[in-house]
Amino acid sequence: MKDEKEKNIQWNFSPRTDLAIEAREMAQQEKKSSDEIDGVKVETKQTDIYQITHVQILNETGSQTMGKPIGNYITIESELLKENDITSHEEMMKIVAQHINSLTKLEAKSTILVVGLGNWNITPDALGPKVIDKILVTRHLENVLPEEIEKSVRSVAAISPGVMGITGIETGEIIKGVVEKLQPNLVIAIDALAARKFSRINSTIQMSDTGVAPGAGVGNKRMTLNKQTLGVPVLALGVPTVVDAATLINDTMDRMLEEMISQTNQGTAFYEMLHSMDTEEKYRLIVEILTPYVGNMFVTPKEVDAVVDRLANIIANAINIALHPGITMEDINRFTY
Repeated sequence: MKDEKEKNIQWNFSPRTDLAIEAREMAQQEKKSSDEIDGVKVETKQTDIYQITHVQILNETGSQTMGKPIGNYITIESELLKENDITSHEEMMKIVAQHINSLTKLEAKSTILVVGLGNWNITPDALGPKVIDKILVTRHLENVLPEEIEKSVRSVAAISPGVMGITGIETGEIIKGVVEKLQPNLVIAIDALAARKFSRINSTIQMSDTGVAPGAGVGNKRMTLNKQTLGVPVLALGVPTVVDAATLINDTMDRMLEEMISQTNQGTAFYEMLHSMDTEEKYRLIVEILTPYVGNMFVTPKEVDAVVDRLANIIANAINIALHPGITMEDINRFTY
């Protein structure tokens, strides 16, 4: 019975990631080629502060290979996201705001609903609710704003619906009900993600126009939030705050094996053993190491509390700048806290 259970765990294991750039890397590794994937277009821009990667999935071929819907995925990577560096953070707020506008193309009279997904009681999952605390909401002021101010802001509402374990209600059902009542032109959903590589934890912001499946990165997939389910476009923003322990061990084993092979003389029995170790044997080792916790353990850095607060501030202010064209950084710092 135990062997059968471990066998099922072994074959159900696969590296978990919500990032399109990592899905692309995994697809290239599987093909054992650095050539671009059919149906996928990638553009990269590097500066002293950050790297931006724009992954476009163009058709069903690219979608099936990547395991993600057709659409745009823009990723900003910077180690400075984890640091208390105000100057670089303000620069990245502006960049994120620019890409929000490029992906949404909002009109002056658009109404936007900002949704903070996640559990506010668990720090690595609290990014969405923390962002909502800093969003400049204006929908309730539409009829009382002076004319000169009205031209500077859009109608924005915000909600943090919690998780099913707290409310007993499917998160997607809450959001769908609010959307039907408010009838916004756009939903912006913020969620904590999972990454494959530990180096990308808390140092990556991903934006996509394909929607989001809350909890998918930690194996707890709920109702997908996208144009098909909500009836309006959905822009997803997220930061990977955790890495699956099984995925971390898998990547660590790969690196160890590569290093051991490079340090071992070809033709020796030990070299042949390392070279012949296949995926099934690695999965078996991972199961033995993590059982009974395999698939249920996630790792996050010890400084996650402070970092999530900083990331929430960056994303919230980027959204505020993007949605309210007449609002400056100084205004945001004055009106939000």
